[in-house]
Amino acid sequence: MQQRPDRHDQAENGQDRLHGEADETLHRVRISYASDVFDRIADAHGRPETLTSEAAGIAPAYGAARVRLGLVALLFALSVLAWWFTVDRMRGMDQGPGTDLGTLGWFLGVWLVMMAAMMLPSVSPTVALYSRLTRTRAPQQPLLFTTGYLLVWGVTGLVAFGVSTVGRSVFADGLSWNGTGHWVAGGVLLLAAAYELTPLKDVCLRRCRSPLGYLLGSWRNGSPGAVLMGAEHGLWCVGCCWALMAALFALGVMSIAWMAFVAGLIAVEKMLPWRRPATYGVAAVLLLLGLLLVVAPAAVPGLTIPGGGGMNMSG
Repeated sequence: MQQRPDRHDQAENGQDRLHGEADETLHRVRISYASDVFDRIADAHGRPETLTSEAAGIAPAYGAARVRLGLVALLFALSVLAWWFTVDRMRGMDQGPGTDLGTLGWFLGVWLVMMAAMMLPSVSPTVALYSRLTRTRAPQQPLLFTTGYLLVWGVTGLVAFGVSTVGRSVFADGLSWNGTGHWVAGGVLLLAAAYELTPLKDVCLRRCRSPLGYLLGSWRNGSPGAVLMGAEHGLWCVGCCWALMAALFALGVMSIAWMAFVAGLIAVEKMLPWRRPATYGVAAVLLLLGLLLVVAPAAVPGLTIPGGGGMNMSG
């Protein structure tokens, strides 16, 4: 004899159907919003065949930023606060290329604040677009997205610390500035310039500049989903910017001036509408700096030549 489902099971099944219908409705709303965005871009440019390239790349994110001005202002305020903390914490610590990174805990703390200062302005349009697609103005989900993004950069800092520690242990004084140090620093800059022109860089940069397709195709609901989506976007961003961060280490990772310089290069690549000219321009700047580090380090403006007294970075 067939057993009839009890009322509790029926209620649970009804709730599951309602949740499924709600998720499907939200997905249709997001698709509708994306379609409206592309229609407006097509009307503005009149070239549907180029809709997926330069015109459509950053326009949806900028459109969302105009709607979510409060969220964008919050992210910029957090960036300014991070810059203030970084300047206060790192004043007088620039020892040029090969600066001692201090203890792991100290470095990771400062690194995370540095990443917030440098990266939040350029990622703010993407966070605004994510917030727009959630169809809510509550800041919780966008801030969780941003947290996932910064966590990936935190892991990247851990890797950088490990590479620096191993390099110092293996090569010891072989990397001194008067030995091969300036050649290594220059080589890192030249490598960064070459990476700017690789297909991998192009793919990662496209993802960073055109986040709408990624957000729609990889959508995850809830707070864990927000963190995971932010982390995934962070991975694309690391793929795009790791060489620029390596250049920062080669120029002096504790230098506020070089931090601002690299942050500016990142913003130029991610936020200007002319992707290829921006990429070629950044490559040219890195190439010039790399050559100067090899042949005439003293000619590099703002470069601290290693050799001064050490500073305490563990407090």
